[in-house]
Amino acid sequence: MRIPELLAPAGNMDALRAALHFGADAVYGGMKKYGLRAFAGNFDPDRLQEAVALVHGAGKKFYVTMNSYPFDDELEEYIAAANLAAELGVDAVIAADPGAISLLRRKVPQLPVHVSTQANTVNAPAAELYRDMGCERVILAREMSLDRIRALHEALGDSIQLETFVHGASCMAYSGRCMLSAYLTGRSGNRGECAQPCRWQYAVVEEKRPGEYMPVAEDERGTYLFSARDLCLLPLLPDLCEAGVSSLKIEGRMKTEYYVAVVTGAYRRALDLLARGRECFAQALPALAEELQCASHRLSDTGFLQGNPETPGEAEGFWQSREYVARVIEDAGEDGMARLVLKNRFFAGDDLELMTPEGIRKVRVKPFVREKTGETVETLGVGGEVIRMELPGSRCGDMLRGPVRNHRTETTQDRHN
Repeated sequence: MRIPELLAPAGNMDALRAALHFGADAVYGGMKKYGLRAFAGNFDPDRLQEAVALVHGAGKKFYVTMNSYPFDDELEEYIAAANLAAELGVDAVIAADPGAISLLRRKVPQLPVHVSTQANTVNAPAAELYRDMGCERVILAREMSLDRIRALHEALGDSIQLETFVHGASCMAYSGRCMLSAYLTGRSGNRGECAQPCRWQYAVVEEKRPGEYMPVAEDERGTYLFSARDLCLLPLLPDLCEAGVSSLKIEGRMKTEYYVAVVTGAYRRALDLLARGRECFAQALPALAEELQCASHRLSDTGFLQGNPETPGEAEGFWQSREYVARVIEDAGEDGMARLVLKNRFFAGDDLELMTPEGIRKVRVKPFVREKTGETVETLGVGGEVIRMELPGSRCGDMLRGPVRNHRTETTQDRHN
């Protein structure tokens, strides 16, 4: 079975390092303009150069997102940004607008083009059009079923690569092409500034009964008419591999490095097991599915891959079963002591978990050293402080996590405040 590339999000340098450490074959991230995540950390030219060097040093690839739809007065600067990205060594540009793609192929021919999911590719003639324009890959619309992906690959062969999303948030719109945010808030999702109004709570008001709010579908948390569930295709990885997909993409350039680590690590282990056979994968699937619950997520389904997705009810709110407490920033020495940067409070005596690329390891915390003062302490609640603690075998990039303390479900109102 051919195992596809695992492509992880890199909204900033911390997320990029986590993606590489936990097994991504490639990462994708944006520059300060022209991507569809304007509020991610993104990369200025210096940071982009550093990011590309780091990725290439690990033998991986970096794809830069330029999938917004540029206006005529922006095209000159758009092409200049693409030229800069090419000079800095990015491995491909992700673009959506046909005019922008045409310009990229003519003005920056040395830069491979991947056609964004925003282009809504759902059929062979569209993929052939992009192939004939010189594009290397199409990122399929999220509306594609497994049978249609398989048929598309059979029609195209290996003349153009196919990429599909496997995990993360989905838009209640045609592959994300939505004007709701622009209409309600003046922040266009197609310009990378989405305010996520599809996640807000809505009700119906009859014209002659102002002030009477009638819910359309309701659960104990409210009514979420437009809110799609998250996507999780972990159980269907064998089918996607056999369907001829070249790259499996994790959504999440607005997510934390902890989220990227958890999800990338779970899918990496799943693909490595699948390379050994379906039985190995099937035996590990329950544990891998449980691992995905450790990062912040909403209720999920398999999207359109098996037909129409489930109804959007109960899609509001975020949950996670584990909390990120520290990251290893220097390998443990012969004495077993490692240096870590603190993220959240924990206590001596706590039973924590060490996340490594190979899997999860149980850890019982002993008193540790606050590097700033040299004192030995049993707890510390100052995020960003460096500590030294006994953690034999740990490596730079590994993460510590523990049970969620005082956790509550995040709501739409929280995000508005």
